[in-house]
Amino acid sequence: MKRLAKRLRDFNELVMFQHTVFSLPFIFIAMVVSANGWFGFKLLVLGGLAAISARNTAMGFNRYVDRAYDKYNPRTAGRPSVDGRLDGGSIAIFTAVNAIAFIAVAYFINDLAFYLSLPILAVLMSYSYFKRFSSMAHIVLGISLGLAPIAGAIAVNGYIPLWSIPLSLGVMFWVAGFDLLYSLQDMEFDKTNGLHSIPSKYGSAATLKISAVFHILSVLLWSLFVVQAQLGIFAYAAVVFSALMLGYEHYLVRRDFTQIDRAFFTVNGYLGFVFIGLIILDKVGL
Repeated sequence: MKRLAKRLRDFNELVMFQHTVFSLPFIFIAMVVSANGWFGFKLLVLGGLAAISARNTAMGFNRYVDRAYDKYNPRTAGRPSVDGRLDGGSIAIFTAVNAIAFIAVAYFINDLAFYLSLPILAVLMSYSYFKRFSSMAHIVLGISLGLAPIAGAIAVNGYIPLWSIPLSLGVMFWVAGFDLLYSLQDMEFDKTNGLHSIPSKYGSAATLKISAVFHILSVLLWSLFVVQAQLGIFAYAAVVFSALMLGYEHYLVRRDFTQIDRAFFTVNGYLGFVFIGLIILDKVGL
């Protein structure tokens, strides 16, 4: 039993399960807006399983193909994928099982979700290779998480509503923007090892500016989402809160690069949960 518990902890650390908080709130935001309120227990379970299995697939694949780099990076050398706790075969099986689970869950949601499940997985896993040849990997990561609201809307509606597009684009620029800040930690390592990123190519000053532009675009796109979805005062408050949190994130990073982890995990985690909380308040009409 102890061995199983340790194995589960290692896989949890491998995929950093707690980071699911970045995409999960925006899936449910789209579902709440699509259903004009509660979307049902069945979709709650299926939506959660889809988000978790999709992210596990992407993270497992990334850890598997990046092992040759991660073992030399001081920031990642302690990961279970490179320190001997999990072998390549176990990671590959974990990734395949989660990919199959995602496709199966999509099948039980609706036809469109099922038809799009393989293309979505292809996008999610493509990020792992992008950094080898393009500094646009940040955008690809943003697209990967930006698909979450569209997927949530499809789960409820069976089609892609217009308002879900600016919501998803906002998530894309939000994720790409905070990934730029996070990548500042690997700037020198990327340069030394021939990996492509905006920080390694353009430097920290340019990266901070590009990240700020991305986050401004996020706020504008989320404002457009609120207008197109014809939401109320709490939804506007969610956008204002997001703008304040993103501003605080940039303040932390610009003041001290050692605050990157705090900015990345804490600030962005609160942003998603407060955003969905305010959308729920908007929909229940308080």
